[in-house]
Amino acid sequence: MDFEFSAQTQDLQKRLSAFMDEYVYPAEKDHANELAANTAAGKRWTPLQTLEKLKEKARAQGLWNLFLPVDSAEHAGYPGGGLSNLEYAPLAEIMGRVSWSSEIFNCSAPDTGNMETIARYGNEEHKARWLKPLLEGRIRSAFAMTEPAVASSDATNIETRIERQGGAYLINGRKWWISGASDPRCKILITMGKTDPSAPKHAQQSMILVPADTQGVEIIRALNVFGYDDAPHGHAEVCFTNVRVPISNILLGEGRGFEIAQGRLGPGRIHHCMRLIGLAERALELMCKRTLTRVAFGKTIAQQTVTQERIAQARCQIDMARLLTLKAAWLMDVAGNKAAKTEIAMIKVVAPNMALQVLDWAIQAHGGGGVSDDFPLAAAWAGARTLRFADGPDEVHRNAIAKWELGKYTAAPALRDTPVPVTRGC
Repeated sequence: MDFEFSAQTQDLQKRLSAFMDEYVYPAEKDHANELAANTAAGKRWTPLQTLEKLKEKARAQGLWNLFLPVDSAEHAGYPGGGLSNLEYAPLAEIMGRVSWSSEIFNCSAPDTGNMETIARYGNEEHKARWLKPLLEGRIRSAFAMTEPAVASSDATNIETRIERQGGAYLINGRKWWISGASDPRCKILITMGKTDPSAPKHAQQSMILVPADTQGVEIIRALNVFGYDDAPHGHAEVCFTNVRVPISNILLGEGRGFEIAQGRLGPGRIHHCMRLIGLAERALELMCKRTLTRVAFGKTIAQQTVTQERIAQARCQIDMARLLTLKAAWLMDVAGNKAAKTEIAMIKVVAPNMALQVLDWAIQAHGGGGVSDDFPLAAAWAGARTLRFADGPDEVHRNAIAKWELGKYTAAPALRDTPVPVTRGC
């Protein structure tokens, strides 16, 4: 394994870090102030001009669509970063240092996964109508999979019904934790549901494109995450009532929802984990700076043995998580998502738990300030905690890892051939 980054990636790392230093970190207070002003004016879901201005600068500097790998770009017919998973990973880490910064570079979830999905599995009409404006940053999107009525950690439980009626599909169901659906720029939802409940378990589900303004698509409410509603992006509960879309909106064909999900979730998990590593790096940085300048009981907090132990542990855990994530990215590049399934599952367990621990230590070092909005740590902790659910809860990934490991020592197909988890939330 060779983890030396390409010259292109090293150049992008420098440029991206410089952009963060010059524009993003100084804009954090402006971002918070603008959101507060919009809230006071009853416009909480209005896109923030702080972000829109930074997008213009990022695009002008060529720091745009960096996530889109060369193979997906070829499918799309539109240019992207042209980077492999391993090459993009350190860039995602840099963006992860500020929770909202990936949007500046048009590299934020769920748009990244949706763009890759349409690029790989959409037809030319889909690409022209939805992919092109998404790549240009003119619209946003959502991914409607998780449901409140069932345990969506087992995606075969999904109950939303997609029924063929003549030249259209009729969709009925209720979804929640649909990130980005509350954003007024959200124009398309990739929706997962059952087209044939009588088919084999992993052939019942399909994915279909649903324009957000289609009659019968209703946003029920915005959901809070530990008290944060994450406006103007947000997470919504959405109801589909007799929603009718053309049969041409089906992606790849009926019964191929799990196949699409496997292609979509692998890179997304790498992105999430690397952003978490960036978040943890920033938390460690803030922790070190804080403890070096605060005095308690006659010496700096940094001189306290317990603080030094936590800083050392944080350094070890961050670097271990990074190396495991880079290994997963490298395996995906050289052997494909299926070959990297164990490593992908492992990083989804390791990275969120690591980030939460480092953030907790940083919050503790900041005292009362750590749980306030004066520092980014409390909001970062809330966001990181959700990623122990998103793209599959820890329990599902651990179960799969254990079965694959046991499968090395048994001839039982049930263990040896455990499918890759396709999960979203709880």
